[in-house]
Amino acid sequence: MATDWHLVHLGSRAVGGAGLVVAEATAVSPEGRISPADAGIWADKHLEPIARINRFIKQHGAVPGIQLAHAGRKASTSPPWAGDASLADDAGGWPTIAPSALAFGGNLTKVPGAMRESDIARVQSEFVAAAKRALTASVEWLELHFAHGYLAHEFLSPLSNHRTDRYGGAFENRIRFPLETARAVRAVWPERLPLAVRLSCTDWVPGGWDLEQSIQLAKLLKAEAVDLIDCSSGGAAPHAKIPVGPGYQVPFSECIRREARIATAAVGSITEPTHADEIIRNGRADIVLMAREFLREPYWPRVAANTLRQKDAVLPPVQYGRAW
Repeated sequence: MATDWHLVHLGSRAVGGAGLVVAEATAVSPEGRISPADAGIWADKHLEPIARINRFIKQHGAVPGIQLAHAGRKASTSPPWAGDASLADDAGGWPTIAPSALAFGGNLTKVPGAMRESDIARVQSEFVAAAKRALTASVEWLELHFAHGYLAHEFLSPLSNHRTDRYGGAFENRIRFPLETARAVRAVWPERLPLAVRLSCTDWVPGGWDLEQSIQLAKLLKAEAVDLIDCSSGGAAPHAKIPVGPGYQVPFSECIRREARIATAAVGSITEPTHADEIIRNGRADIVLMAREFLREPYWPRVAANTLRQKDAVLPPVQYGRAW
């Protein structure tokens, strides 16, 4: 359940001048949580706490968004501050599901159950129900989390999808689950509101999911009326060697924007106002999404406005008056 902590956490970013505030990885079912501490949107009881937050966000000039997620084989773990490892069923965990009965590895040793087609249909219906609830809770930006080694990405990647039915094997089969899910969600999500999909554009592992496949999937998602691809990477393998550095994922956004002719978001180690500004000015992405820097500095938009000599672009809350 969203709590007062979520209200303050997300609301402070709206007060700080963010244009869009997205609640990340909100589970579409209890089994889809990463950990027992994860927020959910699988029941009507979740709606009013989320709606309360969204009302506040809109009152302070930002757009409220939410990211719908199912963790797949990376579910049933302890929170990061409590070890970030698989939880046994008798220790607060639960049975997990995935395209194939393969554990993620590392600290995540739980072996998931391979999904039957009835399980696939059920999870897709849970995404649809969650989208409807998000709309009821006044969400205005919806993102489907198909990245970072979670369920949809597990279908995409040959590293985690060893199926031999119509949901595995060839590219056309591995993309079936996310493509069908996006289509079903778009059918209930109003055309006037943006629908985004977060992709891991590469697994950073030979033989895994890669940029070329991401471009092809982005083209197909565009045909399903997806508006934007949020271009991230990694998460499918515990020992992938990822060259993390400032803007290391921006080339994915730039390439997919150009090749698939769809709007993109750039993410990943973007911390400086001049860097974010350069990405947008040079057409490398349509928006920049930031997480860690906003955790460090809720008023980052004010810092950016001052740095870029656009001070009047971020107005202070009236309560702060001349202190701004």
